[in-house]
Amino acid sequence: MDATTSGTQPIQYHNIPDQPITAIAATPVSAFQRQQRHCFGDSIPGEFPLSANPSIVLHVLTACNLDPQDLAKLEASALIMQPANFAPDFALSLSELAALDMCQNRAIFRPMTTEERQELKQRCGGSWKLVLRFLLAGEACCRREKSQAIAGPGHSIAVTSKGVVYSFGSNSSGQLGHGTTEEEWRPQPIRSLQGIRIIQAAAGAGRTMLISDAGRVYAFGKDSFGEAEYGVQGAKLVTSPQLVESLKNIYVVQAAIGNFFTAVLSREGRVYTFSWGSDFKLGHQTDPNDLEPHPLLGALENIPVVQIAAGYCYLLALACQPSGMSVYSVGCGLGGKLGHGSRTDEKYPRLIEQFQVLNLQPMVVAAGAWHAAVVGRDGRVCTWGWGRYGCLGHGNEECESVPKVVESLSKVKAVHVATGDYTTFVVSDDGDVYSFGCGESSSLGHNGGADGQGNRHANVLSPELVTSLKQVNERVVQISLTNSIYWNAHTFALTESGKLYAFGAGDKGQLGIELVANQTERGNPELVEIDLS
Repeated sequence: MDATTSGTQPIQYHNIPDQPITAIAATPVSAFQRQQRHCFGDSIPGEFPLSANPSIVLHVLTACNLDPQDLAKLEASALIMQPANFAPDFALSLSELAALDMCQNRAIFRPMTTEERQELKQRCGGSWKLVLRFLLAGEACCRREKSQAIAGPGHSIAVTSKGVVYSFGSNSSGQLGHGTTEEEWRPQPIRSLQGIRIIQAAAGAGRTMLISDAGRVYAFGKDSFGEAEYGVQGAKLVTSPQLVESLKNIYVVQAAIGNFFTAVLSREGRVYTFSWGSDFKLGHQTDPNDLEPHPLLGALENIPVVQIAAGYCYLLALACQPSGMSVYSVGCGLGGKLGHGSRTDEKYPRLIEQFQVLNLQPMVVAAGAWHAAVVGRDGRVCTWGWGRYGCLGHGNEECESVPKVVESLSKVKAVHVATGDYTTFVVSDDGDVYSFGCGESSSLGHNGGADGQGNRHANVLSPELVTSLKQVNERVVQISLTNSIYWNAHTFALTESGKLYAFGAGDKGQLGIELVANQTERGNPELVEIDLS
């Protein structure tokens, strides 16, 4: 039915000249409009050509949350490329101004001074679109400011979407932060952090680090950042969160704890490390008890990093460059886990070149104790390193010294990967979970046999769907598992609605579930009584 027969008047478009879009884009902007930032200026709707006041375009670009790649494509249009004539920079194009607007919505960008913002812009490549890509990439791979669960060695940390922290499990070093050294299986909030919003957490053997939305770092447990898991105990135990004074002048957004070192990432994408021993294994000479952060020298000094991941004795860094995303590795090369085609140690960060060969844009990186994994933008998964127990997912236990695509996941679009001690989990875009590797302590989530108990400790050489998580009827968004060669592993699965499921070893209360009689583990995912939404 057309407008005439329905009685409805046809819509009239007035005062829009019949001319090519290139001519419209070239229409000059009057001086008095350049100080205004609203849709219609002194005109009324329908009475102005789009180029005469393009702020409506800016509103659409910002409100639609277009990603940096889309904004870059739009710059092919003369309309989008021309100066927007708006504060804070009248020379910026509409796409650049839209990117800046979206940057200003990010929590770690808002507190920056003008000088700090400009420094970040130059570090990212001189474009606000590149800054936006850097910020979005960090949020995506680290769940920054979102709920998260950390399955540490013997103890666990859970952070709600509002930044409240719960801890439970082993507490021999005070790593739960409750002011005691008593073990606790019930998730308990860390009350001394009341009023402080935590956005990211890291757990190592006997130690915990928490990062606030103000970029401050709180640590508790063993007091040495570089002490090995079973090395000499620190001079004292810290049983309540204490501000790390040596980091107070660095706005930190992520921490990663290895066996001999701790690394932190600043909001500008700089990597700092604490300790690594006296033989320059991370490009600087430090004492194991060194409490001062040292910048990671070498190739990453002038390249912004969006995510760091620590293995037993090596570090991976996901970097954001104008040419695309890339991965660098540094540390011990045993087993080929640095990804360079050899087993040679690297004192300074070195680019893993294989991703260019594979035409894969890395988006998430995970460092297991002895192997590593990456998820690409196209959903492919690559693994490399020591393949013991099948943790690489290639159907064997062979080592791979360069990243290799997991072919059996070719029909799965992955969005998240987690690694532990010879164990790997992959989460697909529809929330399904696949796991492979060492089945010890039931941490893979596979229960064979009709009774669900038949083969839950078996090693898995190729990715298998974790059907026990499929049965919770919720989309899984994050997996975390123990990344330590000295502790039995446990695993957390966090769902979209904020429910937390746990399985694997629970002998220290690290599952957040009470075990009875002689139980030491749970083979099936069980709901932890804590709401992280």
